[in-house]
Amino acid sequence: MTQDTRIATLADVHRINERRYETFMPHRRILSALEDVAQRHGERIALTAIDEPRLAADVRRWSYAKLVADIRRAANLFHHLAGDLPPRVALLMPPLPETHLALWGSETAGVACPINFQLNAEHIVELIHASGANILVALGPAPDLDIDDKAALLRRECPGLREVLHVRAGPELDLRPGQRDFMQELAVQEGLRLGFDEPLQSPAALFHTGGTTGAPKLAQHTHRNQLHAAWGAACMFGTRPTDIILNGFPLFHVAGSFVFGLSTLLAGGEVVLPTRIGLRNAAFMAHFGAFVERLGVTLLAAVPTVIASLLSLDLDRSQLRSVRALLTGGSPLPDELAAAFESRHGIPVRNILGMTESAGVISIEPLAGQRTPGSCGLALPYTEVAVVGLDGQPAAAGDSGILRVRGPNVSAGYTDPTRDAGTFEDGWLISGDIGHVDAEGRVFVTGRAKDVIIRGAHNIDPGSIESVLLRHPGVLMAAAVGEPDAYAGELPVAFVSLKPGAQVTPQALLDFAAPLIAERPAVPKRIHIVASIPLTAIGKVYKPALRALAMRHAMTALLSHRGLTARVEVDIEDTAAGLALRYTTTDADAEAAIRELMKPFALTYSISQRIAP
Repeated sequence: MTQDTRIATLADVHRINERRYETFMPHRRILSALEDVAQRHGERIALTAIDEPRLAADVRRWSYAKLVADIRRAANLFHHLAGDLPPRVALLMPPLPETHLALWGSETAGVACPINFQLNAEHIVELIHASGANILVALGPAPDLDIDDKAALLRRECPGLREVLHVRAGPELDLRPGQRDFMQELAVQEGLRLGFDEPLQSPAALFHTGGTTGAPKLAQHTHRNQLHAAWGAACMFGTRPTDIILNGFPLFHVAGSFVFGLSTLLAGGEVVLPTRIGLRNAAFMAHFGAFVERLGVTLLAAVPTVIASLLSLDLDRSQLRSVRALLTGGSPLPDELAAAFESRHGIPVRNILGMTESAGVISIEPLAGQRTPGSCGLALPYTEVAVVGLDGQPAAAGDSGILRVRGPNVSAGYTDPTRDAGTFEDGWLISGDIGHVDAEGRVFVTGRAKDVIIRGAHNIDPGSIESVLLRHPGVLMAAAVGEPDAYAGELPVAFVSLKPGAQVTPQALLDFAAPLIAERPAVPKRIHIVASIPLTAIGKVYKPALRALAMRHAMTALLSHRGLTARVEVDIEDTAAGLALRYTTTDADAEAAIRELMKPFALTYSISQRIAP
């Protein structure tokens, strides 16, 4: 990283934008970019794997020279296995060094298709079919992950898979008889050069996005998308060859692959992978500070929910003395959470805004600048963030609207172009975020268009409720959603999980929050205390699950009020079009009553008759 590309203010971004793009990112392929780094830092450590969460256990390391050679080997292997077809490699892998080799190797030879291994097997089958994958790289038997069982099903259900390669889950864990060992197959391949001409076709990768049900939605990434996002992140973070980042994000997520992974590699830094289940490993988290101290970690990468978990740990501040920043993304960052971490540990927190469709990055708070509460930072160089009001007209600085993005990081669209509507429009990525850009160029997100709670004609940002609840000393996590209401359309309700040992009632939380919430319509109708807030695989709050709980509560209450509880069952389905109610009854009169009950609601529902025994 040079002074020319380090960013602190909007003026620095403008200075870079005035130059030819090739001076910012001269490479067109991931491999050539990493080869350039290896020429300058060949013996430096690129990847460190913590296989076991014991401080005394050995770690595995890859130098840049070894990383680049193994990427070539992986690319040569995939090219050979695919035969007469371009290799399309599905990855069902946790964050391991082998995952990096398979990801960058498959992008070099053809197309990578990283898949969330926590999805149910049926959804993974759909993703395999939609991606056209002909090779699968999957984790072998492991005591804490069921990937191997899913891989066996995929082999049966996906005839397009020509080859399945397996990665040992640990030095002490064997593969099953007949399973092909990815690293053994890799070892016999040429590592000094590619045995084929790199393909020029787009895309380099297909990253799935959206929910966990419904038809697969695959965003296409080019090498340019990924390189721009990664190098832009490195410039915003001021990443150095001496940096060591603890990256607990999975590599099927753009943050793990590009925002914190490839960005560090392009800068010549070291990426530490904290066990195959990442920061969900309780044993690793119990020794978090000691691992940071032992490895000399300088950058931490974590979603806000992990920051909350770190605050609940009794961390020795001296163990974190090597850390110069905590980098977060994946979900909105409550200012109270960031301020609490900074106050306790003296470590600056920086936020990002990104999407799968933008290779993970739209804007970042520069580490060399100041953190601004609520800000997602400055747009990457050569990247434009515009705000359009609800009337479709451009919004002035500071005025709220829907954020739109245009730049080298923006995907060309989904593999199924019929899914592009509403997201990709005339070269713009419609983010779906509600926010504004201030006069200093800082991007602010105040909510998601689909997350906004609409009470009557009044739009309520759930973040305004969540940030207040997070101020309570007993609250660990908070999430607000809209509950269906016959009169108002939606009413705000909140779900809260408590810190260990905390004892507080829903009414006490409501009494605490109500005076602090800026507007009366946003005061929650009800607060639920739950054992845990449902999360996605990377730790983002999974709001569809909470909306389903709120919807069930509202409809069950209405059925009870109408005296229908004994005659009607209600269930919630998460469909491709959103949440839908499903009523089941044996009573024709009850069916008519349900239809009358649903008239005030703009909700999708169905009614089925159950045959009485």
